[in-house]
Amino acid sequence: MNRPRFQTFGCKLNSYETETIKSLCEKEDISNITVINTCAVTAEAVRKAKKAIRKSHREDPSKKIIVTGCAAQIEPETFADMQEVDTVIGNEEKLFTPTWKKIKNGIMADATKSKIEVSDIMKVTKVKPWRIDKLGDRSRAYVQIQNGCDHRCTFCIIPFGRGNSRSVSIEDVLNQIQKLVDRGFNEIVLTGVDLTSWGKDLPLRPELGSLVKKVLLEIPALPRLRLSSIDSIEVDQTLIEIMINEKRFMPHLHLSLQSGDNLILKRMKRRHTREQAINFCQLLKRERPEITFGADIIVGFPTESDAMFQNSLELINECNLTWLHVFPFSIRNGTPASRMPQVNREIIKLRAKKLRSAGQAQVQKYLDFSVGKNHNVLIEGKGKGRTETFAKVLLDPQFKPGTIQSLISSGHNGSELLCE
Repeated sequence: MNRPRFQTFGCKLNSYETETIKSLCEKEDISNITVINTCAVTAEAVRKAKKAIRKSHREDPSKKIIVTGCAAQIEPETFADMQEVDTVIGNEEKLFTPTWKKIKNGIMADATKSKIEVSDIMKVTKVKPWRIDKLGDRSRAYVQIQNGCDHRCTFCIIPFGRGNSRSVSIEDVLNQIQKLVDRGFNEIVLTGVDLTSWGKDLPLRPELGSLVKKVLLEIPALPRLRLSSIDSIEVDQTLIEIMINEKRFMPHLHLSLQSGDNLILKRMKRRHTREQAINFCQLLKRERPEITFGADIIVGFPTESDAMFQNSLELINECNLTWLHVFPFSIRNGTPASRMPQVNREIIKLRAKKLRSAGQAQVQKYLDFSVGKNHNVLIEGKGKGRTETFAKVLLDPQFKPGTIQSLISSGHNGSELLCE
């Protein structure tokens, strides 16, 4: 059988949803297709998706190509106009069983009318909890607790691909996690588009900390719990206390910081200041010294001066950031930032290079510090794993993926710890 292929771009939520799509295709016995789940966070992400579509068609012209994800939701006509594409499916439709029931021979049954099956995402008010039974060979499982975003950062197009914020109920989250723990998963990652907004649309408006607390209390067999990217300014007090005191909550946070300059943050329409970000990180580091931070930083946002960029550069040390995701600013048509005075592209490239270099120095510093210490490593695959602080590890391939091993690091290779 000509098995279906799947390619995912972008966030962990997209990866989670690709697993759902796989299960739906399997149930409907769909073959001879390639599903490309796109990202729209930058213009470059859209370009990469188009490149992947063309490459997939060249490699196997017999396979029908179905495009979905945020880029497909935001600009469906763009993808429908590509001769390689057979069907375009929206972010809401891609998770519906009826959508895949209509797929016949790799295309929509009513494709004579249109290649596009995309509805108005802004009208969606609920998020359906998906229970995934197959997660490939992954050692950790991702559980979606939220979708969409109510904020309107001036650089971001994602709310128009994901819709407004909507939350999965506590009961459904607990059921999903319990099922995964029963299947042997030792690490769960709670994921969503805007995690800290979880609960605001539910009865009594619970906060994220209450959900995390309930997970840890009611599922004591879960060894490790993580959050995907969070907005530090919206972290509630209960969650802060858990981050500090709960050993099963992994000491690593990925923060959506975006800039270290207050004026740029204001022009981005972010909700925190530079000082608030620094105070948050310093508080957690003081109370739980082993904690590490990752962060998203945009360089070259419109109007960013050398001095403003320097504030972002200095934020690395002031927040003690270890794992950086550096994004050169990319114009997204339809966003307010696209109409602001732009920074020269060559300047943006130089700033991105400088920021990445500073980030790599932080990685080196952290790896040097970690040598000779004991680490509880989640084995991710043959000869590789992650520490509690999310450092990559190279190790003996004898260890079984999915298990947690107590190991001492003997050195590092510049990007990964070497463990015995």
